Amino acid sequence: MIGYKELNTIKEYIVSKTNFAPKAGLVLGSGLGGFSKKIEKVSEIPYSEIPDFPVSTVEGHNGSFIFGYIGSNKLPIVAMNGRVHYYEGYHMSEVVAPVRIMGMLGAKSIILTNAAGGINLSFAPGNLMIIKDVITTFIPNPLIGQNINELGTRFPDMSKIFSDRLMEVLKRVSKKSDISLCEGVYAQCTGPSFETPAEIKMLRTLGADAVGMSTACEAIAARHMGLEVCGISCISNMAAGILDQPLTHAEVQETADKVSAHFESIILGLCQNL
Repeated sequence: MIGYKELNTIKEYIVSKTNFAPKAGLVLGSGLGGFSKKIEKVSEIPYSEIPDFPVSTVEGHNGSFIFGYIGSNKLPIVAMNGRVHYYEGYHMSEVVAPVRIMGMLGAKSIILTNAAGGINLSFAPGNLMIIKDVITTFIPNPLIGQNINELGTRFPDMSKIFSDRLMEVLKRVSKKSDISLCEGVYAQCTGPSFETPAEIKMLRTLGADAVGMSTACEAIAARHMGLEVCGISCISNMAAGILDQPLTHAEVQETADKVSAHFESIILGLCQNL
């Protein structure tokens, strides 16, 4: 479990390695690992070098903080090149620790990305979806336990997790780039198994348009800190029971890689308008 004392120790270690002050944080999900090459890198710190810091064990998720500048506006940014997941066996406080650290380092905005299964029947693999809300009923809330008063209030409002301003920026960027975006509600489940067809039917009934194994918990932790949050999903596959075919992680990675150019273009455009 990572509390405020441990978060401060992690922050102090990072500050001892770099005095870079980011204005925004970016979590690079599946298919966006190559985006790190667009960052004018100032420094990079592998997770494995940070004391008591969780390390990703999932293929396709590297493990480092990248500090540098992005876009024509030279936005100071810290990017998570790979994230950790609850299904890897970490405590939820460990899963959201990287996002909290980005906020403690100075980031005011957090951009969350992921690969997700499509539940909405009008979606297709390769679509990009703006996350307008989340369903977190099926995962432990990352704020359970003693509240970290230094980060936020005990009972934070979650009626507007995702920033209307940033959603409008995404829409303008996509229109200018002629890249189609859809909008929807994202449900986070624990994983690591893909959901069953019955679970997908349930989630659709509850109003979910896409499902995945990350992101929503990070969004809650970020809003708890008062950060401005934006979320984008790459619909990498249709969820269980929609198509008559098995689901594989390879399919998720393959689709995410295919649309990475559009995904990266949208993220770059967003960063240039922060």
